[in-house]
This record gives sequence, C-alpha cells and structure tokens, in this order.
Amino acid sequence: MAHYRASESKREQFRRYLEKSGVLDTITSVLVALYEETEKPNNALDFIKLHLGASGSEPADAEALRLELADLQQKFNLLMEENKELKNRLMQYEPSPDNGAVE
Repeated sequence: MAHYRASESKREQFRRYLEKSGVLDTITSVLVALYEETEKPNNALDFIKLHLGASGSEPADAEALRLELADLQQKFNLLMEENKELKNRLMQYEPSPDNGAVE
C-alpha cells in the first residue's frame, strides 16, 4: 500500500508541474481545436503537431525579424518623404498638364 501512495504522490507532483508550466492548458486548447474542427483531419497527430508548434514559443529569429521589419519601415518612410520632396522639386521645372500648360 505504501508503494501505491508514493506512486500517487509522484503522479500528483508531475501533474502540478505540468499545470504550473502551462502544458496542460496548451494541450487542452489544441485538443479543443481538434474537437471543434468541422472537417476532421485525416491525421490527428499531424494536426496536433502543427497546432502545438503554432501555440508554442516563437521561433528563435522572430525578434530579429521584428527588428528588420522596423528598420525597413523606417527606410520606407524616409524614401517616401524623399520621393515627395523630389516630386515637388520636379514640379518647379515641369509643371503638370493640369496647371494650364499649352500643348
């Protein structure tokens, strides 16, 4: 009987560990998503693997991609401003047809 209690205690500790680390919530949410699928996938294990990967931590290069995106957005904004400025300078030399230029 003592062996049973020790085993039960270890199980309870492991269950608390899984609950504390968020594993139970993650697995539950993936299983609920599978349950709620209107058309069940042919391979449930692939579905679970896909959704566990998506709900897990971000890829290692996610932060690098975020930084690159911010840098590219800044460059884009600078280029758009430069383009606007160059168009304005061009208008000084070549007025648009809408400004009454005779053809």
